[in-house]
Amino acid sequence: MTNPITRRRALLAGGTLLAAPAVSRAGFAQGAYPNKPIRIIVGFAPGGATDILARIVANHLQAAWNAQVVVENRPGAGGNVGADIVAKAAPDGYTLLLGTVGSAVTNQFLYKSMPFDTARAFAPVALVGEVANVLAVHPEVPAKSVRAFIALAKSKPGKMDYGSPAIGGTGHLAMEYFKALTGIQLEHIVYKGSSLVIQDLLAGRIPCTIDNLPVYLPHIRTGAVRALAVTSSTRWFSLPDVPTIAESGVPGYDAAPWWYVSAPTGTPAEIVSKLSDEIVRGIKLPETDKKIRDAGAAPLPGSTDALARHIAAETVKWKKVVDAAGLKPE
Repeated sequence: MTNPITRRRALLAGGTLLAAPAVSRAGFAQGAYPNKPIRIIVGFAPGGATDILARIVANHLQAAWNAQVVVENRPGAGGNVGADIVAKAAPDGYTLLLGTVGSAVTNQFLYKSMPFDTARAFAPVALVGEVANVLAVHPEVPAKSVRAFIALAKSKPGKMDYGSPAIGGTGHLAMEYFKALTGIQLEHIVYKGSSLVIQDLLAGRIPCTIDNLPVYLPHIRTGAVRALAVTSSTRWFSLPDVPTIAESGVPGYDAAPWWYVSAPTGTPAEIVSKLSDEIVRGIKLPETDKKIRDAGAAPLPGSTDALARHIAAETVKWKKVVDAAGLKPE
C-alpha cells in the first residue's frame, strides 16, 4: 500500500483548505459568551491522558474568561458514548467534546452501529495535542533497528506475534499501518489494557508491540524493553535519541494519536471562533506546554481550519489501513 498522507506538520501548516462543517449564526446566544457554565465531555474514565488534557483546557478557559468550565467523564464504546452526548446537545457552545482520533475518525470504521454521523455531527474547534506510540521489543529480540526488525519479520512470515491493548486501538492500527507499508506479517494478540501487554513483553511471552509511549518509558530507561522507534512524524521530546519509524526506512509513516475539541454542528460561528482562538492561545502558553508535556503528550495547537484538514487527511489514511487489515465493524 502506498503512503496515503503527507506529514502532519505540512497538513497543519498549509495545503488545500477544506471547509469545516458549517456553523450557523442562528440562535446566537444573547449577551456575551459565555454567560453560563460550559461542559467539556470526555468519553473516557478520569485519570487518563484524555481526561488530563480536558482539565488543562477547562482550567485555561475558566481562568481566561472567569467562567465555570466543568469536565464530565462519560466513558464507553471507545469514546462514542461521550461523543454522542455532544452530538445531540444544543448547538450553543456550552457542551464541548475533548475527543480522540477514535471519535473523530476511526470508530466509524470499527463499530457496526454508530450513534451519530461522524462527518456531520460536529463543528471542529481546535487541535490540542498528540502523543507518540513506540515500537518496542523484548531485549532478546536480535533486531536493534527498524530495518533489522523488518528483515527479521520477513525471515519468518506469520511466525512473530505482537500485542496491543485493544482491537482498533491506536497501537493496533499503528502496527497494521506499519505492516501495510513494509509488507511484513505479524500475528495480533489482543490484551485488556496496556499493563497486560507490558507484563507479557517484559516476560518475553510476546516479542514486540506498538503502544502509547508514556507507560513504556520507565521500562525503556531501565533496559527492560528496547525502543526501536517512535511513531510520530518527528523525534519525541522524552526519547530524543530514538528515531522515528519514518526516518528508519519507512518514509512518510506517521501514526501519533491526537486530541481535539469540537462542538455540535450548528454552533454559531462567533462562538466556535472565540473558543478556537482562546484554546489555541492557551495551548501555546509556556505553562500550558509544560502541563501537557508532564502528562506525556505534546502540544499540537491548531485552528478550526487546521483541525478540519487534519480530520479529512486522517480519515483517508485510517480507512485505507482498516481496509488493508481486513478489519470489520463489530
